[in-house]
Amino acid sequence: MPVLATEAASGWILGPRARVRVSGNGFPSFIPKEVERIRDLAARELAKRIERLPVKVSFTNSSIMSSCVKPSQRRGKEPIVLLHGFDSSCLEWRYTLPLLEDAGLETWAVDILGWGFSDLEMLPPSNVAAKREHLFQVSKLVLIDASVYAEGTGTMTKLPRALAYAGVGRLHCLLPWWEDTTVDFMVSGGYNVSSQIKQIKQKSLIIWGEDDQIISSTNALRLQKELQNSVLHRIPECGHIPHVEKPMSVAESILEFLQGDHS
Repeated sequence: MPVLATEAASGWILGPRARVRVSGNGFPSFIPKEVERIRDLAARELAKRIERLPVKVSFTNSSIMSSCVKPSQRRGKEPIVLLHGFDSSCLEWRYTLPLLEDAGLETWAVDILGWGFSDLEMLPPSNVAAKREHLFQVSKLVLIDASVYAEGTGTMTKLPRALAYAGVGRLHCLLPWWEDTTVDFMVSGGYNVSSQIKQIKQKSLIIWGEDDQIISSTNALRLQKELQNSVLHRIPECGHIPHVEKPMSVAESILEFLQGDHS
């Protein structure tokens, strides 16, 4: 899953901060107990930092308690906002986020509505429109990934609902509303924004694994061509998820991009 970073103003639209109950082992109480089985130290440490903050949206009568990892320090500069891929969570950034923080960047990792560890017991809509509004209220920016050239969720819109509910055994998938929210997104048609790429004017960094076997590297060149003010960094010996496979390279690319951006 290539990473695309763009310049943008960022700021949470939040109500009063909620209290976070923490279990005796240091994990938030809303994280599935199976987190105890995780042996990846980086994942365990980031899981302990996940919080839920209220985000106001128009399609519910109350705020959605939305999960994220807040910066370890507020530095008064424009923050970095990290967004996970399809049906994942902020734990996807367990290796890269600490590197960015160590470099002095104020860094957030945000869970997309319907995935991750937000409180969705009320089962709000998790279709394209709902995800878009939630993200906008969270960060006032738009991020895109390698699926930008996909025409929505394609044939998944026609899957029998019983088949669409078949999931994988990741931690956030154990939350009781995961199946409903994922299916809601799939049958809504997904994103189809390829025609809007040329409208992006901000300076952009594209990070791509040269050995990506899931999405063709030809999309990297196409994206660089269509983004008017972009830089492409291809990481050798790296597959579909650069920030998991090569976190140091990803962090260095982001830092170099930001330093050049503000010079």
